[in-house]
Amino acid sequence: MGINQRLYMIMQTPFLVSRSNISLDPIAGLLKQCLKFKTLRGGKQVHAWLVTRGTDLRILSLNSKLVGMYASCGDVKSATLVFKRIRNPNVFALNWMVLASAFEGYYKEAIGYFCSMKDSVFIYNKYTFSIVLKAFVGLLDLNKGKEVHSMVKQLGFESDVCVANALVDMYSKCGCIGYARTVFDRMAKRDIVSWTSMISGYCNVGKIEEALVLFERMKLEGLEPNDFTWNALISGYARRGDSDGAFSLLSKMTREGLVPDLVTWNAMIAGFVQGERAGDAFKLFQDMLVLGVKPNLVTVAGLLPACGMVSSIQRGRAIHGLVYRLEFDISNAFIASALIDMYSECGSFKEARTVFEKIHNKNVASWNAMIGCYGKHGMVNTSIQLFERMHGEGIQANDVTLLCVLSACSHSGYVEKGLEIFWSMKERYMVDRKKEHYACVVDMLSRSGRLVDAYELVKEMPIEVTKSIAGAFFNGCMIHGRRDLAEKMIDDVTRGDLKKPGSFAMLSAIYATSGERKEVRNTMKKIVKERKAQKEPACSQVEEKDEFVGVEIEKENNEVSIKAG
Repeated sequence: MGINQRLYMIMQTPFLVSRSNISLDPIAGLLKQCLKFKTLRGGKQVHAWLVTRGTDLRILSLNSKLVGMYASCGDVKSATLVFKRIRNPNVFALNWMVLASAFEGYYKEAIGYFCSMKDSVFIYNKYTFSIVLKAFVGLLDLNKGKEVHSMVKQLGFESDVCVANALVDMYSKCGCIGYARTVFDRMAKRDIVSWTSMISGYCNVGKIEEALVLFERMKLEGLEPNDFTWNALISGYARRGDSDGAFSLLSKMTREGLVPDLVTWNAMIAGFVQGERAGDAFKLFQDMLVLGVKPNLVTVAGLLPACGMVSSIQRGRAIHGLVYRLEFDISNAFIASALIDMYSECGSFKEARTVFEKIHNKNVASWNAMIGCYGKHGMVNTSIQLFERMHGEGIQANDVTLLCVLSACSHSGYVEKGLEIFWSMKERYMVDRKKEHYACVVDMLSRSGRLVDAYELVKEMPIEVTKSIAGAFFNGCMIHGRRDLAEKMIDDVTRGDLKKPGSFAMLSAIYATSGERKEVRNTMKKIVKERKAQKEPACSQVEEKDEFVGVEIEKENNEVSIKAG
């Protein structure tokens, strides 16, 4: 019997007119079923039935179950409306809001829900940490991820396999493979996900040899690799352009009794695309079709960037046509964003806009793709208008959105508009300014000849000076004949007036950009000698058995050393 039929039978039962806890048990059970099977229509009917009878939704935590049902079905807007009406939401409702927000790409909102627990009586559970760590992966916010790791340690969840796996995944995807390996090695118990996450982490940073060592060690410890483990390795070989190694692993996988499925093909195609081997990706896709393997949305989204790499709009249109023939939902934000990016890279912003307007439920990635498309083609006014429309429709912008708009302003000389948006990021758009945004604005000011403003911004900004920021400033100085300002910035570094992380890196970038590499070495040696400046390794501290343990990572080789202090 389907959910809709059960819903009809339950709602026709006379005793359900009562509002007692017992009479609402079948309804609570039905909501759980709607959540499990993602039955949005049935869930809405249950919600309507409860509202029309004036049911107290606090009974049996029906309000939290409604949040879970809507979130599970992907209706984040309805989940949010129900959640906001709960005076004291429980951890179940909060976990669902974190999960749904992160899944839809609203990482800042997900973290906001997580942080709201700190000021309440809630006790985090293991699912909370597993979920929120995915949001930090989405933002690539390693520092916040480390803070959560510290909380995990304090609350005793580090021994939980699911939480530890999430930590390994977070550190790996944030590019901190040394920390990921430290967490992995400390795990008392590891499952197939633990090994696969660590192997995938090594493959993602090109350390295939280390991944292979773990792969063999995993089998020695009695765990058989699954499809995902094999796919991680195959994708790693494809990403670095080793087609022979990828196909060799594919054959080995088959010999060991695992039949390569669509996930395997997708992994190889995505690997070749990420390794900028568009030709191999297209050939593999053709082989897949010849063998009768039907592609899915992941296949298409993975292959479309290859069309942009070779500027082949014909191939892109052919894949777009295949999407229609296979009756994929063209309004799906995931596939639509990939199509927009493809048309943008191939120079057809009109076709990109056509795809964009057909998306029923546009997410932030869709808006970013279209805003970025106009920016790349110098259509700054249209890009800004779309950005304002996005804001007007209540879609929360993220870091990428603001970067797209600022980049458009920079490359088209819209300095005043760019500065207006930059300085209102936090207040109006609720987005923190990061190094990428500062780099974009320094570049914008330097391009336009406003070197004094760029100089003042670099001196006052509260973040480290990156090579891209330094390079943008120095290039502007050279283009506009302001060698004096470049030398003034160098003097600030050498005198120690510019006391912030990255100052020496900036000096290196300035000299390196002008080709004076010998002067880089001599000047850096002189500064280090005179000021006795030493580069300290990054250090994270956690508490363990009343001892302070520091985990250090050398940035050059990602080697991990642990010392007690």
